[in-house]
Amino acid sequence: MSTISMSTPGQPPRDIVIWNPRSGKRRGAKRIAELRQALSDRADFWTTEGPRHAVELARRAVEQGARRIFAAGGDGTVHEVANGLIATGATDVELVLAPIGSANDYAFSIARELQESGLPPETPLSVDVGEVRGGDGRTMYFIDALGLGLNGRVTVEAQRIAWLQGLLLYGLATVRALAKMKKSPIMSVQWNGGIPVVGPTLLLSVLIGRREGNFPLAPRAKLGDGWFDFVHAAVESRWEALRLLPRVALFGPPANHPRVSLGLCQSVRVMTPEPLTVHTDGEIFCRDSDGVTELDIQLLPRRLTVRLWNSRGGR
Repeated sequence: MSTISMSTPGQPPRDIVIWNPRSGKRRGAKRIAELRQALSDRADFWTTEGPRHAVELARRAVEQGARRIFAAGGDGTVHEVANGLIATGATDVELVLAPIGSANDYAFSIARELQESGLPPETPLSVDVGEVRGGDGRTMYFIDALGLGLNGRVTVEAQRIAWLQGLLLYGLATVRALAKMKKSPIMSVQWNGGIPVVGPTLLLSVLIGRREGNFPLAPRAKLGDGWFDFVHAAVESRWEALRLLPRVALFGPPANHPRVSLGLCQSVRVMTPEPLTVHTDGEIFCRDSDGVTELDIQLLPRRLTVRLWNSRGGR
């Protein structure tokens, strides 16, 4: 059970570490021990107790004055903490990542961007955020990737597999999702308010980070450039998909495939007669059974400040 404590009056607000003990298939104990040792004198550790609990804990942390909130877990934990933080409207709270999950796609993107820029690993970044609204009124933020079609179904399958991590987990989940797929649904996809593209959609990925489910779908993406990177595959059958996906998994989406569109955008609108299965940062936004057939996706430029925890530097 989480222990909620308040900072002593007159003292700087304590850091809050929101920890998911189920992250990494329960293999994150060593990482958490390191974090406790490094932060024991200035941080309180709050343990999540179930889905969406990290959202509420992040809101409480902001309300009690925290200026640094750690997300200790995988992409799902980071997603929930970010949603709770952003929902408060606070713009002066830093999100610190201590990645111990199965994929850690978002942490990978941060680390790679810092490395390519020649910046120290603990440098804070001002990053973009995505907001998605369903036709039924549901709303959620995402900081790494939104995926629908095959991508949404892969996420559903991955959540059912308890004995794998990383690329093997998502590779098996992809095989299972494809085996259940008959043909790609017809969708209307509109970028930046332009002319809609109508046709079969195997998958649509809207990315801020570089990877989705461990796959390098946007290898050149920048977290704070004010643009989504998108991948749209107008592939109709699973046999076409089987020929295409190994190439995508190893090298990223092809730039010259006649049925694959790549580009940059700041908004996306999706409409389809069939219900959608959609994930945001690897968490289910809606399933077929929810009956959501419309999505509006918008970019919120540089809405969040993020940092990777550096165990060597103690930051």
